[in-house]
Amino acid sequence: MADAGSGDVKKVAVRGPKPAKKDKSKAGADHASAGPIEMSPPPEFLKTRLDLFDRLKKKYDEDISKKPREQITITLPDGSVKIGTSWETTPGDIAKGISNSLYKRTIVARLDGEKDKLWDLDRPLEQSCKLELLTFDDEQGRMVFWHSSAHILGEACERRFGCSLCIGPPIDDGFYYEMALPGGAAVQQSDWSPLERIVTDIVKDRQRFERLELTKEDLLDMFSYNKYKQHIISTKIPDGTSTTVYRNGPLIDLCRGPHVPDTGRIEAFSIMKNSASYWLGSQENDSLQRIYGVSFPDKKKMAEHKKFLEEAAKRDHRKLGREQELFMFHELSPGSAFFLPHGTRIYNTLLTYIRDQYHKRDYQEVITPNIFNSELWKISGHWEYYQEDMFVMDLEKEKWGLKPMNCPAHFLMFAHSPKTYNQLPLRLADFGVLHRNEASGALSGLTRVRRFQQDDSHIFCRLDQVTSEITDLFDFLSEMYGLLGFSFKLQLSTRPEKFMGQIETWDKAESMLKEALDGFAAGPGGVSWTLNEGDGAFYGPKIDIKILDCLNREWQCATIQLDFMGPENFGLEYVTAETPAGKSKQDEPAAEAAGAKVKDAQPAEAEPAHSDSGPKRGRVIKPLSPGCVRPVIIHRAMAGSIERFMGILIEHFAGKWPFWLSPRQVMVIPVGMGFVPYAQEVKEILKKERIFVDIDTTGNTLPKKIRSAQLAQYNFIFVVGDEEMRGRQVNVRYRDDTSTQDRGKPVLLDEVVEKLRKLGADRGMYNPFPSVKQAA
Repeated sequence: MADAGSGDVKKVAVRGPKPAKKDKSKAGADHASAGPIEMSPPPEFLKTRLDLFDRLKKKYDEDISKKPREQITITLPDGSVKIGTSWETTPGDIAKGISNSLYKRTIVARLDGEKDKLWDLDRPLEQSCKLELLTFDDEQGRMVFWHSSAHILGEACERRFGCSLCIGPPIDDGFYYEMALPGGAAVQQSDWSPLERIVTDIVKDRQRFERLELTKEDLLDMFSYNKYKQHIISTKIPDGTSTTVYRNGPLIDLCRGPHVPDTGRIEAFSIMKNSASYWLGSQENDSLQRIYGVSFPDKKKMAEHKKFLEEAAKRDHRKLGREQELFMFHELSPGSAFFLPHGTRIYNTLLTYIRDQYHKRDYQEVITPNIFNSELWKISGHWEYYQEDMFVMDLEKEKWGLKPMNCPAHFLMFAHSPKTYNQLPLRLADFGVLHRNEASGALSGLTRVRRFQQDDSHIFCRLDQVTSEITDLFDFLSEMYGLLGFSFKLQLSTRPEKFMGQIETWDKAESMLKEALDGFAAGPGGVSWTLNEGDGAFYGPKIDIKILDCLNREWQCATIQLDFMGPENFGLEYVTAETPAGKSKQDEPAAEAAGAKVKDAQPAEAEPAHSDSGPKRGRVIKPLSPGCVRPVIIHRAMAGSIERFMGILIEHFAGKWPFWLSPRQVMVIPVGMGFVPYAQEVKEILKKERIFVDIDTTGNTLPKKIRSAQLAQYNFIFVVGDEEMRGRQVNVRYRDDTSTQDRGKPVLLDEVVEKLRKLGADRGMYNPFPSVKQAA
């Protein structure tokens, strides 16, 4: 099934993959695959469903044949125009007309440049249009490819298990299908091979994907055997309307599509894991089974992907976090990281770096409460739209919530005392602890937690200061990400369909962001940007920043958002430089000039998550005081969640921390017990420089001590013996330079201290002892 029901599974609890246990007496994993590959006879519902499909498809094709055929024009991205016939010419025909190789590479078509207007290659065009042909390299093309692969997996599962399919969407790294097996049975790892054999047959059969539009009544009839599909149809499809199903082979699934032309396009397919989940993400509902897979249009890409996964597994922050003793989790506080001493060193070093940037860029750090009365969240809008993701509690007969973000607290701070135009911009920064009620199954190491801190900041500024503030944020991004070895992408998200405020205000704000983005892109070291129309927040446009790590994986960390509604909701204002002459003046970003018509389109209608939360609170806008205007607020974060950012850094560096971030910077190794006092002296000298240093006083051999320090990823190993003690020197081995791993010329201790001090101050990633050579 396509994303028709994906909105119902926002919070799905997943139990990690459980490989089948090896049992020599029963041949273990081979036990299940030794039996029949698929059910015989096949499930009865397959034939019933196919009979209904064939009958309705015949009628549908007859109706299409009666559509008037007219000449249409199809405009390609290069500006060339092809002539076609409505209800006959397909995007596939256009691709084949250019070259057969293009047709084979093309996954799906996109019409009129609209992301939501994807079109099957074999589906006739209905009118003149602009046509793009998307390959697997295009993100939307890849999602369609994986969506079609999910249908193939669904067919294999029906044929093997006779299961009731639920949903099967594409995801960032492949796809999955969720299902209920007869009798509540569980999928075993031993099922993977039989399923992949069925998939191989499906691909060889080159089953066509056929699209059919059905009424709600026909859909309920077609899926009468499946209570999960019945629920989706009943709750998602309005009475009197219709939607589509897609067929490939015996599978017919509720789906908006589109899909690849036939199953033969899926040349490489692999099941990656299986797990358990809950229907609609609620533990009160049925327990289901979920099978994950990935696929590619050729075997070379599959091999590259599996190699990538091997490298990613080596870098998994959960694995390295255990090995380096950085953090832990406990079932008594799920989703909340316990940072161990070495992990806390990294955490605090990151905060120190960000605080240094704050000092450099004139931010003012503040501390705000962790818990607030529900009235605050009602004013901000979080109570209505975010309550289910908050930790809510009853105190003294009132509702309170742990803060999931800092912005409302900063708004209260701004309103605490009068502000004037020359006090802006005011940049408030906060590392306050935040809590978000993530589903237990969504928790994943440091990258998805319930308790975290952000490098959160809100910039209160005048309209004429917005562009310069955004430009400084780009400089902040470039400096911080460049230091850590990240590149990044920028995307401007504009006014959504449901928004608050005036269109004129939005247009002005978007224009200012575009100006700042263009200026940054044109400058030295600039980054180009793309437009993401209609995906802004309901209160203002935003710039989404995705960083790329050393494996070229994208991570959403930083964000820059303009907010015009917060100042109105909280009655924020500042005194202008102009002398008021009668009634108040309101500036463009947050206030309507006299006589202007206000368009106050509310965001998507939603009922409060809890019935006892009281009636919806309407927007109450406090009138401006004479001579005052509203500030513009810029919400921004560079790292985002520090926990998540640290998880990304662990994988990015593969646990090999640069010196300035490292929790294990120097290991001092005496060659014998007689040199321990000198080693201790070296340690104390380095400690005074705030360097993390340890001594190995174990009884291990010198080579074993050195090897242990190397495996622990100490940046430097200082070996000390008689020569070093008499000369007040150390013998240096640098982790990232293989030419320094053997005994070389000792370095004076004073020189070592000076160079390490500079290396730390520079936050450098270089060898400060380049003159150290291998011994002859």
